[in-house]
Amino acid sequence: MSTSNRAALFTKAHKVLKKYYKPVEPIERPVLEHLLYACLLENTHYEQADKAFDLLKGSLFDWNEVRVSTVKELAEMVPFLPDAMAAVGNLRKVLFAVFESQYSYDLEPLKKLNLGVAQAKIQKYAGSTPFVVGYATQVTLGGHCIPIDRGSMGVLNIIVDVTDKERKEVTVSGLERAIPKNKGIEFGSLLHALGADMMANPYSTNLHKILLEINPDAKDRLPKRHAKKETPEEPAKPAPAASAKTVVPAKPAAPGKSAPPPADKGKKPAEPAKGAAPAKPAAPSKGAVPAKPAAASAKPGTPAKPSAKKEPAKDAGKKPSAQLQKKKPK
Repeated sequence: MSTSNRAALFTKAHKVLKKYYKPVEPIERPVLEHLLYACLLENTHYEQADKAFDLLKGSLFDWNEVRVSTVKELAEMVPFLPDAMAAVGNLRKVLFAVFESQYSYDLEPLKKLNLGVAQAKIQKYAGSTPFVVGYATQVTLGGHCIPIDRGSMGVLNIIVDVTDKERKEVTVSGLERAIPKNKGIEFGSLLHALGADMMANPYSTNLHKILLEINPDAKDRLPKRHAKKETPEEPAKPAPAASAKTVVPAKPAAPGKSAPPPADKGKKPAEPAKGAAPAKPAAPSKGAVPAKPAAASAKPGTPAKPSAKKEPAKDAGKKPSAQLQKKKPK
């Protein structure tokens, strides 16, 4: 896009943004506090940054106590920020860098330095992002610079289609020339408000309406929702075949013992009728000899006992006959 077209779009954007947003004037603060406020303001609405700054400054004793606190502790104090960990992390890094460089938090001498020298000193502080440097340059050092964060860069990319080099260096050529210095703070706050809305919801219809009012040809660069990929349905798994029940063979009855008949569960033995006399056992007939009980069956594996006792030999215990005895020698 040519420089003249860009300048015209920047001028038009200024007029359109004034219809939807109110410009924000910065509060008088020391140089250090402007740096810390910029850390909280990046990619965030002004109202949220103001609340976070007041909480951190009022809840702790001084900035040194903020410095020695952990990032997690500080983030828990400002959970309403879109990215609290990154915001308080940069703020804490700036405090460490400033204190270690001069063992104090007084940065007011930067106002007396040349603009380039002062910017170079701020850039060396850990945690000073391009947005923090741009905000400090515009608000406290008296330079002409439009601070750009990720949300603002997204808006400018849709409006004028920024190049990869500009996106990498976080600068947009022609912006400071199209917007005069006396309108820089006003335009910067309006652009920041639109960028914060884009960070909050890039698919908002109101946001797209404002962007297309600035540049109707930017329709193809508007953020679009990605359609979810349909995953192919998995084939149904076959049901497992019912396993046949294993039949447990019945234990064989012990030899010599007959298996007892199955008892009828739940059935009681028949009771005799009322009034009937109990049956008496039959008396044995006269002269009948009672039968002897059958001998118990022998257990398997034991030897059978002999039926009759063996009689000892008749000659056992007798002395041999005299004829058979040997004659003793005389």
